[in-house]
Amino acid sequence: MTGMDDAPDAGTGSCPFAELADPDAHGDFRHALRRRSFLRGAAVGAVGAAAVTAGGFGVAQAVSSSGSSGTGSGRTIGFHGAHQAGILTPPQLAGTFVSFNVIAADRPALQQMFRTLTQRARFLTAGGTPVDLGVASPPSDSSTIGPVVVPDGLTITVGVGASLFDGRYGLAARKPAKLAPMPAFPNDNMVDSTEMHGDLSIQICADNRDTVMHALRDIAKHTRQWLQPNWKADGFQSPSRPTGAQRNQLGFKDGIANPDVDSAAETAALIWTHGGANGEPGWTEGGSYQVIRIIRMLVEFWDRVSLTEQENMFGRRRDSGAPLSGGKETDIPLYANDPDGKIIPLDAHIRLANPRTAKTDRQRILRRGYNYDRGVDANGNLDVGLLFACYNQDVVRQFEAVQTRLIDEPLVDYISPTGGGYFFALPGVKDASDYYASGLFA
Repeated sequence: MTGMDDAPDAGTGSCPFAELADPDAHGDFRHALRRRSFLRGAAVGAVGAAAVTAGGFGVAQAVSSSGSSGTGSGRTIGFHGAHQAGILTPPQLAGTFVSFNVIAADRPALQQMFRTLTQRARFLTAGGTPVDLGVASPPSDSSTIGPVVVPDGLTITVGVGASLFDGRYGLAARKPAKLAPMPAFPNDNMVDSTEMHGDLSIQICADNRDTVMHALRDIAKHTRQWLQPNWKADGFQSPSRPTGAQRNQLGFKDGIANPDVDSAAETAALIWTHGGANGEPGWTEGGSYQVIRIIRMLVEFWDRVSLTEQENMFGRRRDSGAPLSGGKETDIPLYANDPDGKIIPLDAHIRLANPRTAKTDRQRILRRGYNYDRGVDANGNLDVGLLFACYNQDVVRQFEAVQTRLIDEPLVDYISPTGGGYFFALPGVKDASDYYASGLFA
């Protein structure tokens, strides 16, 4: 498990349109249909008169969170910049990872999809009052988080998969240098997986779960002519119990050792891609490679393992998160003082994931994972685990090097990677006139 630490109802009820289905139920059936057609036409006119449109939808005037009413954390995370939010952003409490197949008819349609997606993300992350299209039209917003959209710490991070660069849109020459389908590594359980790869990924994170779902519904509604959902995985951040990093479903603290995201030098060396360097196309400047891994944890078996054995497999104490050679979570394990692995075993997860040598320093990754709970499987076992997500400058030099060291680690008896993919997280949307992936079409 890469760097888990260091690295409408179809039932038989009455027909909802019974009044229209039965001509005697509510007057003349044909009159009812004519009335519905008139209202539909009026709604189209209302859209054109009431809103500035782009891609066939109304764009609301955004307001700041301080001016918005309703519930939510009150946080607004800036949308514009050289890099997308949701990468260096500390993980919010709720997140979802959604893979899409792109069904845009041609390159101009693909470009319009990215423009539309940008406009929706720009509005949703800033918040505001949705456009009122009038009583004759379907509402412009689902209102699942109230009549006013609150930002609630929302970030929307968009990535592209290798399959987007096939022959459909003439983009093959612009594919990021290290972007490829994610391979199945030894110990993976992905042979029959339906949750692999995709043309496009969207990571949506916020301070509350309903904000995440509201954003996804909005995006799906406005991009349906170009995007078809492929698979989705929902996650949550556990509270820091008692303090520090969150705990995963195996009870151990997760995400303790990460690159310093406040260091421009560190992020430039480990996270952001540089256009024109290492074979990367110029448009990739400021992007990052995203890895998503759905890792099921076999907790029924894990819960029968002694605490000593659990801690030896991780190389950390379960209660405090401290390395076995230290006293607190943030202590750095000094492997040079334990060359034979008498304190932290040589095959402990943290030791394999991050050996802390000069040679492996450039292989570090930024982990941004979420726990998940999908109920029970057909055998009555709990289907829980980790939505492992990481960002790195070079998926081969970093993620794959780490994952290779973890092959056959002791933890593989208790985890089962079942899906995911590689994506390239796009450079940021620089300003109000820019849009996702604009460099692809320059």
